[in-house]
Amino acid sequence: MDYKRFSPSKDLASIVNFYWTLEVATQESSEKQRIVPDGCIELAFILGDDIRRYTSEYEYIIQPRAMVLGQTVSPFYIQPTGYVNTFSASFFPHGFSNFISMPLKNIRNKETSIYELFDNDEAEGLERNIIKAVNTAERIEILEVFLLSILSRQQTIENVVKETVDILFLNNGNISINGIINSDPSQRRKLERQFLDIVGVSPKQLGKLIRLQVALRKLINQEESLTNIAHESHYYDQSHFIKDFKEFTGVKPSDFLNEKSTALSSLFYK
Repeated sequence: MDYKRFSPSKDLASIVNFYWTLEVATQESSEKQRIVPDGCIELAFILGDDIRRYTSEYEYIIQPRAMVLGQTVSPFYIQPTGYVNTFSASFFPHGFSNFISMPLKNIRNKETSIYELFDNDEAEGLERNIIKAVNTAERIEILEVFLLSILSRQQTIENVVKETVDILFLNNGNISINGIINSDPSQRRKLERQFLDIVGVSPKQLGKLIRLQVALRKLINQEESLTNIAHESHYYDQSHFIKDFKEFTGVKPSDFLNEKSTALSSLFYK
């Protein structure tokens, strides 16, 4: 049984406790092993034969070959099916939350495939590169590049959310998210999720609200005809304007000014 530990780089030393590898020859690995909780979260790659994780005395599952083992509050048993070769990162208790948006309680007491936690293409690329790596040093480098890119992206996304809001207001809501950020689809999806967390609505919804506000002010101040308001607010046509207007106000534009229930809103927008 060959177990080794490796230190993370200084950039990740406050998040990753250590990396470790374990190799066990086939003839030595047949017994069940009790795993005792240590308060850390593991990102592990099974490079050898499958490993069973027992869910009861006789029932078991096969652990995902690229997985995150969440916090556990009681011991459990595993049993290798043959040759053991594992590479893993052990995160400090607070550390792994920096890399996923899912609440950590959702991955507690179980193994979760990395494909459920990261973008599918990113997860596939990480697993493939870890498998192809020729040694532990190369695996550590691959994993650290992956982790650091996510940390950088999280900071970038938070900044981009603010910039996106500013740009939407500057353009009166008349710009798509593709017109704001040039990135791959996975980054756009992450931005949209972060936008929901920080703003509460999607960029598209916020854009529609901003555009409607501009049109509503014009209507309340009776600056233009409905046709001109729809055109100047960049709606496809008047029917599109009416549809969006009714979605957010509950009435048609032509009825808004005559509704007693809209008096307070009219006051706010004057």
